[in-house]
Amino acid sequence: MNAWSWAAVALLAGALAPALMLGARGSSIDRLVGLELAGSVATVTLLVMAQAASQSSYLVVPLVLVLLSFAGTLVFTRLLGPRSS
Repeated sequence: MNAWSWAAVALLAGALAPALMLGARGSSIDRLVGLELAGSVATVTLLVMAQAASQSSYLVVPLVLVLLSFAGTLVFTRLLGPRSS
């Protein structure tokens, strides 16, 4: 294991666990923040793992994840917003 692999493990253990805890508890806004934090941490972790594998073709997955995470946030905020009758 190289330093990039250790960085990926540290990101998963140190940052993803609190994001998932925040996403599992609290109000709907707190859960949305936890979901966004988990998406950001997952993206950075995948970028670090691509660097660890020395494969630039693996960078496609985190870039797609960024777009899907942003689109998912827009959908969830639309669903959580006030509804007009």
